Amino acid sequence: MYQTDPPLSPKETLPTMYDLPSEYPEDSGLPDEFHLFQPQLLRETFCPPNYPAEEVFVANDLNLYYDLRHTLWYKRPDWFAAVGVSRLYEQQNLRLSYVIWQEGVAPFVVVELLSPGTEKEDLGQTLREINQPPTKWEVYERILRVPYYIVFDRYTDKLQVFQLVADSYSELDLSTSRAWMPGLELGLGLWQGSYQGIERLWLRWYDASGNWLPTPLEKLERESQRANRLAAQLRELGVNPDDL
Repeated sequence: MYQTDPPLSPKETLPTMYDLPSEYPEDSGLPDEFHLFQPQLLRETFCPPNYPAEEVFVANDLNLYYDLRHTLWYKRPDWFAAVGVSRLYEQQNLRLSYVIWQEGVAPFVVVELLSPGTEKEDLGQTLREINQPPTKWEVYERILRVPYYIVFDRYTDKLQVFQLVADSYSELDLSTSRAWMPGLELGLGLWQGSYQGIERLWLRWYDASGNWLPTPLEKLERESQRANRLAAQLRELGVNPDDL
């Protein structure tokens, strides 16, 4: 009897991120300032304590390829995070896109920032057209089975959080404008404050104690304030901190 080689896996036979385009000419234009700043704030404050930094991947406005039968189909979330996956593609390269059959790990959370042209699709209020790719809602809920899908409307400051329960999304009650995610040991909520010099409500991550996670700039400011207080205490004791 002849011995045959085992069949190749999709990862070995289907296009990789190097083969798939990172963008298409027909895609919409550059996002507005909010679509630039809000994902940046989410990235800067996303630090799940139960995952090392090298096993956390965060992206915004990056092609997400999801169907191994239709390798050119993709969605482009405003922001998403995957955990338990290498920060770098195959632990060596920055990603051009996120290809599910190559990564093997779906996003844990996806955030869409509503705009008038995408509102109905973002909220699952559009139907799939014949011979067309599935809608965002269908992809996140039924194909990728993303545990948490977040939708935020900056015009009304309305935050909606959908959690995957069994086979479908269930909207969480956000009486406090916060949603805790046990699998991340983090929560996401609405924070009133100034970011990039803009005072408004922003989406921001918080820890198990309910404290908003600081940005790198805020960490530096806190360290500077702590150093200044220590220097002042030393001077009160007659010690010049510059001589230490």
